[in-house]
Amino acid sequence: MRVSDYVVSLSRLKQHLDRQVHDDRDTVASDYFLRNYYQQGGRLLWVDRQGVDRRADTLLAYLRHVDKIGFSPNRFRVPQIEADLQRMRHLQFDTLHTASRVVARLEYNLTKSYLRYVTGQRFGYVNPRVLLNRIDLVDTARISLGYRTLFDVGMDTPNRAFYQRALAKVEADSVAVFLHDVQPVDSLYRRFAQMLLSTPPQTPAYSRIMANMERRRWRTHRHPQTCPKYVMVNVPAFMLTAVDGETTMQMRVGLGAVSTKTPLLVSDISRMDLNPQWIIPRSIIRNSVVRHIGDSAYFARNHYIVRERSTGKTVSWPHFTSEMLLSSAYSVVQKGGEGNSLGRIVFRFPNSFSVYLHDTSSRGFFRRAVRAVSHGCVRVERPYDLAVFLLADKDPSVKAKIQYSMTAMLARDGEAQADTLKRRMVIRSKSLDPVVPLFITYYTLYPDPQGHMCEYADIYGYDAVINRYLNNYR
Repeated sequence: MRVSDYVVSLSRLKQHLDRQVHDDRDTVASDYFLRNYYQQGGRLLWVDRQGVDRRADTLLAYLRHVDKIGFSPNRFRVPQIEADLQRMRHLQFDTLHTASRVVARLEYNLTKSYLRYVTGQRFGYVNPRVLLNRIDLVDTARISLGYRTLFDVGMDTPNRAFYQRALAKVEADSVAVFLHDVQPVDSLYRRFAQMLLSTPPQTPAYSRIMANMERRRWRTHRHPQTCPKYVMVNVPAFMLTAVDGETTMQMRVGLGAVSTKTPLLVSDISRMDLNPQWIIPRSIIRNSVVRHIGDSAYFARNHYIVRERSTGKTVSWPHFTSEMLLSSAYSVVQKGGEGNSLGRIVFRFPNSFSVYLHDTSSRGFFRRAVRAVSHGCVRVERPYDLAVFLLADKDPSVKAKIQYSMTAMLARDGEAQADTLKRRMVIRSKSLDPVVPLFITYYTLYPDPQGHMCEYADIYGYDAVINRYLNNYR
């Protein structure tokens, strides 16, 4: 035994802490803050002249049970922390494990595991705004490559202020309270956690539960359960659920194909447009329309017109060229009415993707189990029923006008063809007051309106992406 092995030297403690920082190559977000904290000379949080107190034991009580939420205690350095606590409390130091080295290692590992755990439980172990928006490459005007945004939901994310507050809780001896406060309180999360306990690890069912548990950790700013009336689209289910108090309505939907995924978002349905024109997205023009430039029958058959954006003037065939179609100065527009790709009604809501809920002129796909058929929009099976649901007062005269406008034979300028006596029944648009919250979500496990848990295929592969990242903790 050497006396020096039992002496905590500040200079050696600093050297060992620097070594911990240097050797830590982990890339979890909280690890960057951790390394910076000790590099900048941050104070010791867990160890003082009296040793290590019950705060470390409180943390360990949580970390020892991370296997119940699908993680490995090793990933939170529990065995190393326990071994070093034993050395500290029983003065079991030696040349390999000197007091300075043990204190530095214990201090660093406690802070590392603490920040990982409280951040993960408070915000989720995966940041979907980063992970899901780094999946699909998109050719941006053929000049540079970028990623398609697939997740645009407002949510809380960890920042420097959170990390600083977490460390302040350690100094203030409030670890127990803070560890309790960061736990998810969502009832569906607790249900998933119970399911996990009875599911064998290393099985597809286990991975499915893990991915959906993680989604329930995300602290989104708005939740369906807090809204008395809302519309929710669950992408893997290919279903729309409309809830108004105790009343629930469901219908099938068609969604974006794997190559043109429907984005996940939260918004408010604010308006319904009847017999809308369809301004064709540039990607569809480039991939499907421009090759028909010399075929006048194609444009006539599909009721496509070319319009100059700045003036609104229509350019007649054959005076438009492929260069014009590909230029941002011109739009290709499908006239409203029967046969329009948007159907007879579209439900609009603010978003960054130019997507909406809408009727469709091609209804056969609703009989399929997998309905990934669109360029990103949501095609609804029963558009009239949805329109009535969205109305606040259910005025019979408004309902009648919507139904008439969706079924009347209209000229391509949007007017009733022959029935001039009923022109008063034709409406172009109906604003919603109040607006109705819309949630486009992605759950491969979700209860139906009767509370039965249903499983859905991971059609976009998001479960697999989430689970690959969660492997950092397994």
